[in-house]
Amino acid sequence: MQQTERSLPRKNTEALGISSQRVIEFLDHLKAHQIEMHSFMLLRHGQVAADGWWAPYGPELPHMLFSLSKSFTSTAIGMALHEGILTLDDTVISFFPEDLPVEVPDHLAAMQIRHLLMMGTGHDKDTTDALHEAEDGNWVKAFLQLPVPHEPGTHFLYNTGATYMLSAILQKASGQRLLDYLKPRLFEPLGIEGPTWETCPRGINTGGYGLSIKTEDIAKFGQLYLQKGVWHGVRLIEEEWIQEATNKQISNGDGGDSDWSQGYGYQFWRCRHGVYRGDGAFGQFCIVMPEQDAVIAITAGTGDMQGILNDVWDHLLDAFLPEPIEVDEYSAELDERLAKLHLDMPKFEPASELETQINGKSYELEQNQYSLQGMHLQFDKESACLTLKRNTEEKITLGRHSWITGPSHMFGGKESLLASSFTWKSQDELVLTIRGIETPFCITMEIQFKGEAIVINDRFNVSFGMPEAVIIQGKAN
Repeated sequence: MQQTERSLPRKNTEALGISSQRVIEFLDHLKAHQIEMHSFMLLRHGQVAADGWWAPYGPELPHMLFSLSKSFTSTAIGMALHEGILTLDDTVISFFPEDLPVEVPDHLAAMQIRHLLMMGTGHDKDTTDALHEAEDGNWVKAFLQLPVPHEPGTHFLYNTGATYMLSAILQKASGQRLLDYLKPRLFEPLGIEGPTWETCPRGINTGGYGLSIKTEDIAKFGQLYLQKGVWHGVRLIEEEWIQEATNKQISNGDGGDSDWSQGYGYQFWRCRHGVYRGDGAFGQFCIVMPEQDAVIAITAGTGDMQGILNDVWDHLLDAFLPEPIEVDEYSAELDERLAKLHLDMPKFEPASELETQINGKSYELEQNQYSLQGMHLQFDKESACLTLKRNTEEKITLGRHSWITGPSHMFGGKESLLASSFTWKSQDELVLTIRGIETPFCITMEIQFKGEAIVINDRFNVSFGMPEAVIIQGKAN
């Protein structure tokens, strides 16, 4: 990756006391266990020792963080606390008198900002669905109407709605949206350019998810925490806050081999081996390793998040040595491996005789859970254009055995980049691969042509509760 004035400094892996052989083993283990990685950055002593992106992902692209966003929301609360615009003892209901239920239950009345931070609100299930289902779009009111069966602070429950409430409280207290509040205080000092954050229907940043930034930005954030809140000699976050936010504030299990039961801080997870982290669905990680003076930033598209952490512990923990080491044959091998990282692209037959027959045809699709109504394919020598019809039309250009990138609204609602390719698996089966390269998501569409009929086998690599595959049938118009 080309270094710029706002980039982190870089140094040879061995010069930073890291074994290139162990990093190679880390990469090999991920591949052997079919864990889909999108990016990886390893820092030590504040400098980048190794980084790589699995093509078609790249260093210039932002990536959806999902719940790793929570750690940034927590940081904003810590800054607001230092500025004196709120305290951890402030009750949640004090900020929203207009949205309270007619009778305020005792547990709701007792809920404080600290309880939102530690995921100890007293709820017995995640409030997110109730917020999304609010017909009037008032997520705050929906949150405040829900029962709170446990005394706040006594019961851990991972609750993304709690983080949304932190965002709403910050906006009430500061008069600024969370994203706008953090820009001059965090993003601009770190050189994080162009961050975006989703909002609720009323324009409040979602807090618990929805932030998109680049991999190096994740690494900078982790390095700031490792440096106890100081960046280029300027204190951005109070050290006392970092200590409190990253230490165990509430029990979330009995320890053991799970890195989701080592204790929870203020929107940070405790890990084994004296490590802490922020993380998000499908493998978005900011791992801070104080004993090793190291930070690891990862983006991915996998359901095996524990597998990534296990790989870090098994192959990277003992890669950190107390002094610089001599460069050996593994150093050049690691550089080569990192430069050539890529995700496999399906490649089968170069073409099919069917192309000329189906070229330009439109297909009407039977009712399906994606609300797809129709499909149209147009081929030329090196590419194809897929048109998907819902209420509107979405056009996607795919490369023949190559990636073609272009903007789309297919993933996450907002416009982001796709990388798409196609290949013929057999004379009558077409395979389309569509990657949202600013997201963890990839769709594989296997289309079988049977005369005038088609059968589409549609699969996501990862998803929230969706079935592994959806079968859609259709016929030519």
